[in-house]
Amino acid sequence: MRREIGSSLYRVINETDCDLSAVTVTHVIASRDLRTARVLLSIRGDQDQQKRMLSRIVRHRIDIQEVIHKNVILKYTPRLTFSLDSSLEAGDRVLGILRGLDGETQDDTNV
Repeated sequence: MRREIGSSLYRVINETDCDLSAVTVTHVIASRDLRTARVLLSIRGDQDQQKRMLSRIVRHRIDIQEVIHKNVILKYTPRLTFSLDSSLEAGDRVLGILRGLDGETQDDTNV
């Protein structure tokens, strides 16, 4: 589902001012009965850019669901809901802190 949703974004959203390379489908959390699925997206950029891109994707939700229905064989096509996933940003922030700590320990050993 994750791969199919990611590729369907390029098929459905073909607006010239829309940079889909900034969008990554990180997780798809489906309900047990496959009637609904929550799609977590990581979108590069500031908060305004993220909100604009998310609203465009939400506007094309039905079209994306139709592509999923054609390409993925399931008993039911799940109703998709999209939300931002901030876990990648949090991971980058932690890695930055660790790099900073590593730099401090190297400076201390060189003294």
